[in-house]
Amino acid sequence: MPTLIESEEHQALRKAVSALGKRYGRDYITRVIAENRYPTELWQEAAKLGYLGVNLPEEYGGGGGGIAELSIVLEELGASGAPLLMLVVSPAICGTVIARFGTEDQKRTWLPGLADGTKLMAFGITEPDAGSNSHRITTTARRDGDDWLLTGRKVFISGVDHADAVLIVGRTEDARTGKLKPCLFIVPRDAEGFSRSPVDMEFSAAEKQWELVLDDVRLPADALVGDEDAGLLQLFAGLNPERVMTAAFAIGMGRYAIGKALEYARERTVWKTPIGAHQAIAHPLAQAHIDLELAKLMMQKAAILYDAGDDIGAGEAANMAKYAAGEACVRAVDQAVHTLGGNGLTREFGLASLIIGARVARIAPVSREMILNYVSHQTLGLPKSY
Repeated sequence: MPTLIESEEHQALRKAVSALGKRYGRDYITRVIAENRYPTELWQEAAKLGYLGVNLPEEYGGGGGGIAELSIVLEELGASGAPLLMLVVSPAICGTVIARFGTEDQKRTWLPGLADGTKLMAFGITEPDAGSNSHRITTTARRDGDDWLLTGRKVFISGVDHADAVLIVGRTEDARTGKLKPCLFIVPRDAEGFSRSPVDMEFSAAEKQWELVLDDVRLPADALVGDEDAGLLQLFAGLNPERVMTAAFAIGMGRYAIGKALEYARERTVWKTPIGAHQAIAHPLAQAHIDLELAKLMMQKAAILYDAGDDIGAGEAANMAKYAAGEACVRAVDQAVHTLGGNGLTREFGLASLIIGARVARIAPVSREMILNYVSHQTLGLPKSY
């Protein structure tokens, strides 16, 4: 069926990724978590089919597409119950930043591996005392001859244990103004002075969270990605795709939850009638579906704007998409669990674990309150409260 929104190529991509996701499904992810390992099989098959690097340039082994295509991949895997969180990080953030701002050597070193799944890169921005405020980052880089020395701490960094390197956001002193400005550095996993410890999370996921300590980590000059003076431009080249991909993650999760609730509502019979026939069950599920579809439209808008090179327009839309998707996901999961009643809290149906997962979409990578601040200031022109 033709659509005003997606091309035939995008529809075909959705169908193909959905088929892959369904071959693995929620049972696979649950088993991977129970075995305390990484979803290597799914990651490698997705790479082999060209899905991991669909947004990366063709000359470096990618698919030549954009965030629009990569968000389809994550959404459809999520809708099948088998999302890959590191899609948000490795190809979307790190791959995009290196493709846009990296040197030729950095591109040839990293992009083919990120595209074919043989290399993985994590992203380190969040700090214990800075939270969502990237302007308060205290990880600093100072020159030592031709090298850089990087010192600081990061927290809630996904997938570090499987990553070959971490793209670290630090700050350097602007020689002209003396003020600190953000810069991006590729830090190898085995760099001296670079240590990690797991964050003990209440919920289980295949991708673990880590706290990082950088104690005068010495890096060569070519560890710096992009222009030392570009500052926020390069940072948000990675953060806008992160928001779009977080929206895709949330929409996929919400679709999966609603799908499970619909199956149950069609089959569960009380007083000789499927419970889905009752408006008290049907209407909230319909509303949840509408909310997810509306969030999806904003996500698609954000991806299209970003891929077209409109960083300012994409920033506004990506924040709105992340906000809308996080809210829609929480409501969808909550309604799905409620539809199943007590069964919604059992391991058999596998929905209870999504309650915490859905909350993550409200909190990370930036809280909904910070997005409301952004829209208040940048879109509506209201004065800042801080």
